[in-house]
Amino acid sequence: MLQLLDFTGKNIIATRANDLLGLRDYEKIHPFIHNIIGTGEKVRWYFEMDDGSISNSTGFWEDGILEFNYGKMNFKHTTDIEKIALVGTKKWENCMRSIMKPFTKATVMYFDLPDREKAKEWIINSDEDF
Repeated sequence: MLQLLDFTGKNIIATRANDLLGLRDYEKIHPFIHNIIGTGEKVRWYFEMDDGSISNSTGFWEDGILEFNYGKMNFKHTTDIEKIALVGTKKWENCMRSIMKPFTKATVMYFDLPDREKAKEWIINSDEDF
């Protein structure tokens, strides 16, 4: 499940994944994407992965398979997202980069969980690179 974090606003969508992800999670953030692009801004997405609350070893995947079905998602906002901060443990970095393939035109940066404040700073500040 994807939960919205308190610094979601303006052109930032801040989420924490703490369970299996699926189509409903995409549907949860889709209106935020439309609100942001409706203002003429590009979306910045802070995506934190908290697998500490998940009891099984496969984390966000059931039997190691993602619930996301890109065919059903019909994602059309590839050029509307400018930055994605992936925040989590190193074991999820490669998997999450592959999940973000529909958003490949965005700049994607990975941050370890202890660096979540640095990730927030990067996603909030417009021209800052790390």
